[in-house]
Amino acid sequence: MRSDHNTSVGSASFIETTAMQHANEPVMSVAVTSSPALGDSLLLMIVARNLQLSGKRVTVFGGHMHTLREWFPGMDVRPAMSGDDTDTLLRQFDTVIQLHADRPVPRLDQRHPAAIVLEHLCRAPSPEAIAARLTHFCRESLHMPHARMDNGLSVPAGLIHRKHALRVAIHPTASTADKCWLAPRFVRLARQLKSNGFDPHFIVTDEERADWEYVQNYGIGLPRLGSLDNVAAWLVECGWFIGNDSGIGHLASCLRVPTLSLFMRKGIARTWRPGWGAGKVLVGGGWLPTGRLKERCWKYALSVKQVLRAFEQLRREAA
Repeated sequence: MRSDHNTSVGSASFIETTAMQHANEPVMSVAVTSSPALGDSLLLMIVARNLQLSGKRVTVFGGHMHTLREWFPGMDVRPAMSGDDTDTLLRQFDTVIQLHADRPVPRLDQRHPAAIVLEHLCRAPSPEAIAARLTHFCRESLHMPHARMDNGLSVPAGLIHRKHALRVAIHPTASTADKCWLAPRFVRLARQLKSNGFDPHFIVTDEERADWEYVQNYGIGLPRLGSLDNVAAWLVECGWFIGNDSGIGHLASCLRVPTLSLFMRKGIARTWRPGWGAGKVLVGGGWLPTGRLKERCWKYALSVKQVLRAFEQLRREAA
């Protein structure tokens, strides 16, 4: 939490007090304002789902989740709040929950009397992934002893889970460049997978596509998927996923596609590793002596051979 906040928003005592205030009410209305980041949004849906199952009237606001609203049947999912109508919308709810102190709604604790910000969970010195931390928060702080690590995502009819057993989805980009392994090594990885009998495809956005079209010269797939719901529909039928620390990795994990995720630092991997289906994380340059060196050099320290070896381990464990 930021030190300049003058309330105890996000603390266990505040959360418990807020929950107790509504304990005798038949229904409590809750707004969940999900992050502009895909992974954060999927994770916060754990809280939304468990609140819904406990009888609360839950409304989720967020762009990514609104695009995927057909994948969350029974949940009221709306577009992200805009600046003009945010305060009006907030006043309609007894409680408002978001993951980070500053996004998507800035100064949330000052704009709603029963705001719950969960950033302290992201910063906690815990060995558990954030998905597990959010589940424990539901059980212990929101008094839902039967809370599960389930965010309510349901695969629409007509799609077959892991239909293409040898198809490997590779996500070579991320929200920031420092999270990205080296592009030539991703290509070498894909070519080696292809020679081993797999069917590798790169997942990139339409805006990133021009930088990756050359991979098709090596027989590597580059599907034009467009919107996030199309990405999810294609991804759920893949056999495997390999990628950087990114929201697409969380989506693959949420879809129970076995994931291999590449991270720059152990601490980041411990907190933000995908937390649903079978998965492994691989940290580059863990032997480097300082955090600054790890962040600058991890992608050079991580070899194609190491990634292939981790993928084989994932295959054995997933089997």
